[in-house]
Amino acid sequence: MEENNFQNQQFLLELAKAKMPFGKYKNYFLIDLPEYYVVWYRNKGFPQGKLGKQMALVYELKLNGLEDLVRKIGANN
Repeated sequence: MEENNFQNQQFLLELAKAKMPFGKYKNYFLIDLPEYYVVWYRNKGFPQGKLGKQMALVYELKLNGLEDLVRKIGANN
């Protein structure tokens, strides 16, 4: 159980520093992508791999109004 918590914490730390690697919003922090863009990707299908998982989490965070938590993590690390 503790290892899973560590992995989740690590994933959030990485998400706080992750940037969009391509496209119109290249080099934007994922958490700062416009909501409409994240929703568009959700409808289109998130990319494969880690980026897709991060974007899916960004979608859920934005949906629930929790993106500031990730911004605070990024600011503190």
